Amino acid sequence: MSRQDRKKKQKKLAKEEARAALRAHVPHAQRPWRSPVPLEPIDEVRWRIPQRGAMRTHGVVYADESLLPDLREDASLEQVANVATLPGIVGPSMAMPDIHWGYGFPIGGVAAFDLDEGVVSPGGVGYDINCGVRLLASDVDVEGARLESTSKGLERTRKLVDDLFAAIPSGVGERSDERIGGDVLRGILEGGLPFARTLGWATDDDVAHVEENGVIRGARADAISSRARMRGGPQLGTLGSGNHFAEIGVVDQVYDPEAAEAFGLRLGQITLMIHSGSRGLGHQVCVDAITEMLRAAAKYDIPLVDRQLCCAPVRSVEGHEYLEAMAAAANFAFANRQLMTNKARDVFERRLGAELRTVYDVCHNIAKIEEHVVDGAPKEILVHRKGATRALPKDHPLVPEAYRAVGQPVIIPGDMGRYSFVLKGEAGSAETFGSACHGAGRVLSRGEAKRRFERSDVSKALEDRGVIVRGASKETIVEEMPQAYKDVADVVDVVARGGIASKVARIRPIGCVKG
Repeated sequence: MSRQDRKKKQKKLAKEEARAALRAHVPHAQRPWRSPVPLEPIDEVRWRIPQRGAMRTHGVVYADESLLPDLREDASLEQVANVATLPGIVGPSMAMPDIHWGYGFPIGGVAAFDLDEGVVSPGGVGYDINCGVRLLASDVDVEGARLESTSKGLERTRKLVDDLFAAIPSGVGERSDERIGGDVLRGILEGGLPFARTLGWATDDDVAHVEENGVIRGARADAISSRARMRGGPQLGTLGSGNHFAEIGVVDQVYDPEAAEAFGLRLGQITLMIHSGSRGLGHQVCVDAITEMLRAAAKYDIPLVDRQLCCAPVRSVEGHEYLEAMAAAANFAFANRQLMTNKARDVFERRLGAELRTVYDVCHNIAKIEEHVVDGAPKEILVHRKGATRALPKDHPLVPEAYRAVGQPVIIPGDMGRYSFVLKGEAGSAETFGSACHGAGRVLSRGEAKRRFERSDVSKALEDRGVIVRGASKETIVEEMPQAYKDVADVVDVVARGGIASKVARIRPIGCVKG
């Protein structure tokens, strides 16, 4: 097939994906509105949404005075209250400081449910199942690699970014050179990263430094529809579109030397972050589940204040099948980030003579059965994290052994023009079922960003600041410009003051590949 024919086929598949997304949309019972949701201060970084109406519990929002104005511009606070109406919810309905309006649950939402009385909701996970981020640390620093300070350094960075852009397929509907199916796809769906290791795609060290060791148990390949398999099979090892990225950075501040040393991070070190998920496969799993969950909510007589909160009892056939399919999509995402890691390693070795080591890899959109302390006693519950990441403290058994004395790495990407942060989980995360924010959080929708800045040369403006950006389209880069996001430093500050996680290091971007 010629390159032109492949491009035509890719455009056709991208249109099919867009139509699938439209078919999957379930409208609100009412349109989003800007109504003042009552907020009561608990302390300087926590606010309570009082229980009212159909709410079974109260809401808790992590934010400070500087972040509150943005929250009132959409329906995200109302969504926190809506989640509190679902059966079997344990503790409050919560939102992290990067909260913004999402599908059903707000992005930045966290909610836990009793396994016997509670429900599972696809809206509490999202379309991009196990959208997550992997942080890789190189064994070279920015001066040794000669990537900055001079025009030649900027040119070397440009070539590195260009090679990364060429190596990792990015954009809507983009396909990989890999073509997997049959037993290999089944192995990935059910066995995740450990199965990928048997194929030579991952090392023992990679597996040891990924959340859940890169496999969500209970996955069943046959729970995935043929349409999901067809969409996902050609996309393994691709970045995707939207806010997905592969970003080259430099550690420019260290706040906690002991933790930074444990994580293998040091000043001046070159790093790479890969942010992506389960691609079309995970999207289709969510599309399929929403249809089934609408039927299930009616079947089990679950009242919905918002149809986007469609759900089924955790112990039901429908709930069990969704969790099996979701776990399979999550395992696909782990393998997806691993294959992109391998491509990036080839680029770094060729351009810089550098090796890339996995620091950690975290899930963002996931529902998992975990043990947490509830009413003073350990209890297994189903924790939904929608645009939130796990943040476990030191000595927790699920923290990798290498980090157990300091706590789990918590990777918080910012925007491509400012900085990202690495934190470590703290004891205060017990209040959030071991959860923290997952990024900066949008303040402008993609449509609004394009409307305001469509004539701007965002790439040139970023290059003037020392950041080389490559994207599948100019439109994508405009949608993801720094002004579309909150300042992640403000978000991280709330997390730190709330005792959820503490700052370890800051990473400044110097090059970014956008989907």
